[in-house]
Amino acid sequence: MLNSLHVKNLALIEETEVQFEKGLNILTGETGAGKSVIIGSINLALGAKADKDMIRTGKDHALIELVFTLDSDAQREKCAELLLDVEDDMLVISRKIGSGKSICRVNGETMTARQLKELAEVLLDVYGQHEHQSLTAKRKQLEILDDFCGEALASIKEKAAGEYKKYARLLKEWDALERDDTAREKECALLAFEIGEIDEAALQSGEDEALETEYRKMANARKILEGVTLARCLLSSSEGENVSDMAGRALRELKGIEAYDEALCGFTETLSEIEGLVSDVCRELAAYEEGLAFEPEVFDETQRRLDLLNHLKSKYGNTVEKVLAYRGEQKKRLDMLNDYDMHVERLKADLEAAREKLLASCRKISRIRKTQAKALEEKMTQALHDLNFLDVTFRIQLSQNPEKAGAGGFDDAEFLISTNPGEPVKPLGSIASGGELSRIMLGLKTVMAEKDAIDTLIFDEIDAGISGRTAWQVSKKLAWLGREHQIICITHLPQIAAMADQHFKIEKKQEGKQTRTDIFLLDETESTKELARLLGSDLLTDAAISNAKEMKELAEHTKQY
Repeated sequence: MLNSLHVKNLALIEETEVQFEKGLNILTGETGAGKSVIIGSINLALGAKADKDMIRTGKDHALIELVFTLDSDAQREKCAELLLDVEDDMLVISRKIGSGKSICRVNGETMTARQLKELAEVLLDVYGQHEHQSLTAKRKQLEILDDFCGEALASIKEKAAGEYKKYARLLKEWDALERDDTAREKECALLAFEIGEIDEAALQSGEDEALETEYRKMANARKILEGVTLARCLLSSSEGENVSDMAGRALRELKGIEAYDEALCGFTETLSEIEGLVSDVCRELAAYEEGLAFEPEVFDETQRRLDLLNHLKSKYGNTVEKVLAYRGEQKKRLDMLNDYDMHVERLKADLEAAREKLLASCRKISRIRKTQAKALEEKMTQALHDLNFLDVTFRIQLSQNPEKAGAGGFDDAEFLISTNPGEPVKPLGSIASGGELSRIMLGLKTVMAEKDAIDTLIFDEIDAGISGRTAWQVSKKLAWLGREHQIICITHLPQIAAMADQHFKIEKKQEGKQTRTDIFLLDETESTKELARLLGSDLLTDAAISNAKEMKELAEHTKQY
């Protein structure tokens, strides 16, 4: 549930905070007061594209903050998937929009726009003024039906997606088959040459690294010899003072006086160890020096071997391991081409088996959709009756095309409707007006609410194009939805505003040379006055107030049932 919205320095809003509740939260205001900015700010906080021109004039940044309470396991699982630290089911989403890159954070953690979009999908649904137009697209209609089918369909679709992936891979392999004999012979010759070239080299894994180390040592043999000789002389030269002699003399001096102070014993022990270590190092350096021999033949052989390895690596892979892996793949390809007819038959059988498995899953998907389509037709017909479609027929037409079998099945779905007695059903987009589409969208949302795990639903003037008794029926549906969901609804209709559990007013004021939009919660009296304004009364006469009170009383009575 969306607990609060805090907006600062966005468009005409200087700073405002709104506390939403469960149930039906209604937002009203004059045209141009800034109602769309409120919904727009929620979308911005959830990752919508931001523009620096949205920042209030004279300010260097805008800030939007949303506070949610997590209501479902799906929301908690998504937070865990995004590695968000959530305490007491509280989620704070903030976005700072500046002249540079905007910054999005969730519970203090920086998030990408993609991650915010994923999170938004489980937190709320937003239905804009033109959202209902998407209902006319067949693809959207199929999505709605699939959502209604629920988990039973989702599990089979997941299986079908895996089967389609395998089928598509085999189909790609089939299309890539080389059916020209001459071209196949040329490829076999090339493959045999490459395999032979790699085999002749008798490569060993890790060989290149070992040879490069040995080559580096031989190439720098003179420098190594000079360094080792100098180090040994400094430690134990027979000419002049050296480290070994000085350490021995220091040890003898300390041993001569350690009897006078026990504290000196520690020094003598350490010096004794140093003298021993120096002697050991000297012996090992001498042995290393004796074994350091430079053989031109060995050096040339190592160089030639490295040149061969680097040549193969430049052609087949940048490591010996990759060259050997390339050899393995080419050998498989050569074996296949040498046994081409058998491979074709095997691939053809695999392809047919994969397609049959996919079609079997598609048929299961189609059966579920057909069954659930009947149930959705019945529920939608009832919902549309409730929304003042007095004589309506709603049908879902499913057609199958096995040639288009894919991860989502092979069905096309189309919503058909007739709103007049005796008229045949026709595609939704060809006969429904904007107002009718708005009601159909609301009807679908009402039907889907039982299956929808998202608690917060936002309707931005979904009531466009309706009035009178129809508007009253729409308000009843919204109130019904508000029993189990949090509804945030922008409206111009008094019939809908009267049903509010919380009524907010959005107002634009001019202060000096600046214009400011504010939003504030209305009490009972203020809500009644706002209803009177929505009813079309320029002056708040006693009659207008009385009419508004009567409408609110009727709404309260309606909500009891």
